[in-house]
Amino acid sequence: MVETNEAMNNSVYSNGLIQNSNNSLEDKLDELRRLMGKAYGDPLRIVGIGAGAWGSVFTAMLQDSYGHLRDKVLIRIWRRPGRSVDRVTAEHLFEVINSREDVLRRLIRRCAYLKYVEARLGDRTLFADEILKDGFCLNMIDTPLCPLKVVTNMQEAVWDADVVINGLPSTETREVFEEISRYWKERITAPVIISLAKGVEAELKPVPRVITPTQMINRATGVPVENILYLGGPNIASEIYNKEYANARICGAEKWRKPLAKFLRQPHFIVWDNGDLVTHEVMGGLKNVYAIGAGMIAALTNESATSKSVYFAHCTSEMIFITHLIAEEPEKLAGPLLADTYVTLLKGRNAWYGQELAKGKLTLDLGDSIKGKGMIQGVSAVKAFYELLSQSSLGVLHPEENKPVAPVELCPILKMLYKILIKREFPSEAILQALRDETMNDPRDRIQIAQTHVFYRPSLLGQQP
Repeated sequence: MVETNEAMNNSVYSNGLIQNSNNSLEDKLDELRRLMGKAYGDPLRIVGIGAGAWGSVFTAMLQDSYGHLRDKVLIRIWRRPGRSVDRVTAEHLFEVINSREDVLRRLIRRCAYLKYVEARLGDRTLFADEILKDGFCLNMIDTPLCPLKVVTNMQEAVWDADVVINGLPSTETREVFEEISRYWKERITAPVIISLAKGVEAELKPVPRVITPTQMINRATGVPVENILYLGGPNIASEIYNKEYANARICGAEKWRKPLAKFLRQPHFIVWDNGDLVTHEVMGGLKNVYAIGAGMIAALTNESATSKSVYFAHCTSEMIFITHLIAEEPEKLAGPLLADTYVTLLKGRNAWYGQELAKGKLTLDLGDSIKGKGMIQGVSAVKAFYELLSQSSLGVLHPEENKPVAPVELCPILKMLYKILIKREFPSEAILQALRDETMNDPRDRIQIAQTHVFYRPSLLGQQP
């Protein structure tokens, strides 16, 4: 919590790691300030945009680490105002507060406890931006965060920001950053933007290509590509905030990715860096596609380990096939892609969504923004990847028919997910029927096809062949 930052020196976590001392934290902050040309007395301004689970946790981690250095850094988070907290959630929030003595004491000291009592009794309505100030993310009630400086006015939040964290879903990134660009017209220097969004869109003309959140931000704001980075990894937000050991990778231009990796790195959150921005970003969206199907399989087979492993073999072969289309050196992506897929299947919201659909607890009519979970980004990613890979101009040789076909014809799981989630032609049970189709090829064959043919299509990522 913020109140305990001064006591963080040499504190030991349950996993045996030792927290950075205040001196090393201040040194990392000073190094980034120098790189950004900050003068003495002018604090570095960091703002998170969007308060979903990962966006809130990421901002809270920075607040926990650096917030006590108030003369050198100001950290705040923007979220839309007006989102109310229903009474059931308020009652659950009250239970969480009273189960945590540290949180209870903090709220009492801040004279904020009474409003949670009143909300539980139905005597008042809480709002998402209101509880965020006290350290509660609406999409992650069970994991209290540190108190955050919350701003609901967009112009106030971003106009002088030095570092902007994009915690928005990919489906909202373009619209929000188009608004942000209006407040940056008179800026002399461009901010640095770190995007956490995992999702893609398809652009079919003049040639089929993937559009990622960093590209959306570049188009919307005109901020140079070298100032826009992507951070992703096999991360579950609540576990990271609870100091479970995790890895992430920040991708982008060397000028910023290396100092930012150092600035963000913590003993429990190791950040590596990589120059391949767009490909890693696309992989972050791809694994969400197959996570939804994995959730369906788990629910439909009563968590059958055998069925889930069969699905995993087929879905990973499709992902490997797709990486050979979009990456010149796909082997380098295997580790990060599989790790991110694995954690999403274990505990991610996309797998959960697939399970709830298959169980009949959710319907497609509810949309892909789910109360208590946030945006299910795999739904829009299914549509994007299907539309891209169904283009005949990307034709690949079918191994049995010996003629060019659209790549999606070799991705039966992706095709079925599209028919279930987007076209709504089949119920969730159809994913199981597709998996058990006796005509489905051995997943090894699909990988072999990808490795033995020249499949790379640089145009898919907007690159010249």
